[in-house]
Amino acid sequence: MNKAISLLLAVAMAALLLAGCGSKAPASSSTAPAASSEAQAASQAPAASEEPAEPEVPLIEEELYAPNGDKNIYGVMTRPDDGQEKYPVIIMSHGFAGSCKDQKAYAEDLAKAGYACIRIDFYGGGRASKSGGSMEEMSVKTEATDLSAVMDMVKGLDYVDPDRLFLFGASQGGFVSTMVAADRADEVKGMILLFPAYALQDDCWERHGSIENVPETEVVMNNTLSAMYSLDAMSFDIYEVMGNYTGPVLLLHGDKDTLVKPSYSERANEVFENSELYIIQGAGHGFNGKHQKEASQKIQEWLQINDAQ
Repeated sequence: MNKAISLLLAVAMAALLLAGCGSKAPASSSTAPAASSEAQAASQAPAASEEPAEPEVPLIEEELYAPNGDKNIYGVMTRPDDGQEKYPVIIMSHGFAGSCKDQKAYAEDLAKAGYACIRIDFYGGGRASKSGGSMEEMSVKTEATDLSAVMDMVKGLDYVDPDRLFLFGASQGGFVSTMVAADRADEVKGMILLFPAYALQDDCWERHGSIENVPETEVVMNNTLSAMYSLDAMSFDIYEVMGNYTGPVLLLHGDKDTLVKPSYSERANEVFENSELYIIQGAGHGFNGKHQKEASQKIQEWLQINDAQ
């Protein structure tokens, strides 16, 4: 009898074991209860205290003028209002037919990072120029004298450290900044060049073929220029000039730029003694939105390294 009962119990236990093996659970079920418990605990725990955001640096903005012969070159200075005695300075030059408004976002970003940034209007540099003049009175050489005059004025400001002066140029402003840096190399600590228009000389040669064929006036991108514009551009080679500047240079260019192809900055990167070329994917001739933010971040990283040297 006892053997029979034992046999029945063994059969029953075997049946139960076989039933358990037949019902296979989902693979994630073994970790689901633990994850669920952690999520529940997290939801019941007090929220972690967020660190207070650093207060934004207050900025000062003022209008300034730099005398250049009988002209006064207009600029807008944006700088930190944090009590420092001296600031490194960045002079910002706009592109063809532009104005100082074009660099406003960069100026504010860099001022918050500790720089005094002056954005200038070239004389005759665009229809909205507050420096006066018409575009028929402008060339890369006249703009170079304007930028040089701004350098002289800025270096005399009591809150500027003249030994930490940087040039920042976009498109034609990058071309002009290169001219001035090559001419005053000992006074420029570094250059930041956004899609510099090193193509403009080739463009002039392609339009006219020779200096003799340059007309008294021409229309370029819906703007009337005098013969001086092409004649001045065709009178030298920017790639020969840029080699005179041996300080640090940051070149930024969009890989989709069709107005000034990236190859122009690639060539410049080979000529400059101490340069870095940063290509922004998806950007054209001009950085907007996320491309502007990417460029601004790269510029600040570059300055942290090169302003400390």
